Amino acid sequence: MVGDEDSIAAVLNRLRRAQGQLAGVISMIEQGRDCKDVVTQLAAVSRALDRAGFKIVATGLRECITADGGESAKPMTEAELEKLFLALA
Repeated sequence: MVGDEDSIAAVLNRLRRAQGQLAGVISMIEQGRDCKDVVTQLAAVSRALDRAGFKIVATGLRECITADGGESAKPMTEAELEKLFLALA
């Protein structure tokens, strides 16, 4: 991922938070916790991952829309861009 240090740090922070939340979900399942609590926490993990993905796209759009991130890379087609954004939806 290419971007400024603050953006990269923010993405890594979000991903680490999601990783911790996912570990919590696994622990909750192993402990036999209530389904509602597990699903609530799983939804929080999903939102954290979504936010990290959107942050990556928002901070590195120029790199994300080229095939390999290089200056000479061919821009992605409209269909490829649509697929990229729908992957986060």
